[in-house]
Amino acid sequence: MRPSSGSQWTLPDGDGCWGCCTWLLYRRIATGVTMERQVLEKLLAGDDEVSAAALAALRSAATYSVWDTTHPAEQHAGVFALRLPRMRQRGVEPLGLERMVRLLREHGRPVRGGLIDSADQKWSFLCYFTEDGGALVACARLQR
Repeated sequence: MRPSSGSQWTLPDGDGCWGCCTWLLYRRIATGVTMERQVLEKLLAGDDEVSAAALAALRSAATYSVWDTTHPAEQHAGVFALRLPRMRQRGVEPLGLERMVRLLREHGRPVRGGLIDSADQKWSFLCYFTEDGGALVACARLQR
């Protein structure tokens, strides 16, 4: 799925996507960068595989957006918990998505979303931060 023009993304009818249209919707409603790159790099300096991969992508000229709006963590966890089985049925195993769902549920407070697109256009990293943007809550890698 590719943009029709500029940053305008279209969603397929029904369930025709590979199982995770939500991140495409985020891309369409993103309001822009609200976090400095070096701050984001510090937040991604964790010891898990996904945040390390996101940090490597960011340092390799990836584009990113972090939104200034917050939403309940459970809302995001619920969406991705439903999508994960469908993605697996299609043979897609997003790195860290199951862990992301668990961490969002444990967090239980509003989160800010962010998206990092690798420079080679192969991967997108969906990240969630605390409401104030001071800490990484969870991150997953999705194939584009």
